[in-house]
Amino acid sequence: MKQKVTKEGKLLETLFVLFEDISKKKVKNYLKEGGVLVNDKVITKYNFKVKPNDTIELNKVNKTHHKSALEIIYEDNDFLVINKPAGLLSVGTNKEKEKTAYHLVREFIKNRNKLDKIFVLHRLDKDTSGVLVFVKNSTLKNILQNNWDKYVKTREYFALVSGKVIDVIDYVCYLKEIGPDKVIITNKKDGKKAITTIKTISSNNKYTLVKVNIKTGRRNQIRVVLSSLGNSIIGDKKYGNINSNRLYLHASKLTLINPLNNKTYTFKSGLPSSFKKVGNLK
Repeated sequence: MKQKVTKEGKLLETLFVLFEDISKKKVKNYLKEGGVLVNDKVITKYNFKVKPNDTIELNKVNKTHHKSALEIIYEDNDFLVINKPAGLLSVGTNKEKEKTAYHLVREFIKNRNKLDKIFVLHRLDKDTSGVLVFVKNSTLKNILQNNWDKYVKTREYFALVSGKVIDVIDYVCYLKEIGPDKVIITNKKDGKKAITTIKTISSNNKYTLVKVNIKTGRRNQIRVVLSSLGNSIIGDKKYGNINSNRLYLHASKLTLINPLNNKTYTFKSGLPSSFKKVGNLK
């Protein structure tokens, strides 16, 4: 279902007008569950401003999602996006094959239709929560993975860190993997370039909540960079030796272009309430 916007206003109010034949409760569910696209971008904010000639589309929300063991943020013919919990592997390892996001998503897909397939597009660290994207065909997977910087436009995270933070834009360093489970900052010759932007959201004398955007997807990039700047992530035992019940790093937004139809998609996951609670932040 598609409609053209005729008057500037807030998204939810505009939805009520353009889709007046649909109940307000159902419209709100479309918005909450990622079923609203504005100019081909998934939008979930009720107060998002729309303008005349914007195109709004409602995508049917899959009613089988309540049977999934994981929270599904969005699904269509090409993508299935979940809100991965902290402590769950993205994919299997030599020691663990089944307690993974991929295994749970694959089982969910197969239980609906044994002929359907699902592919891993990218990964999050086991202890990082948030937006994790799977794709439904190998062609799309290969194009996106082989042209990652071309099609992936935004990778945004929330992090709760120790101390006061000095904001940085496009901070450049060089990272090197040493062994199977450790990354260090090194020189240009020996390392791979990493670009990171860090912006303070709120802070007190002990903790700071930051928004982090990365232009490169190096292994452990955010954890290593924040640690090197003196602001280790709470719960990061590897790079900060800060004990907590979890790593307070959350993948909040990923924007990409689908090369098969040239549509832009933005997948979001809100800030977990525990971040502000643990940091005693407003």
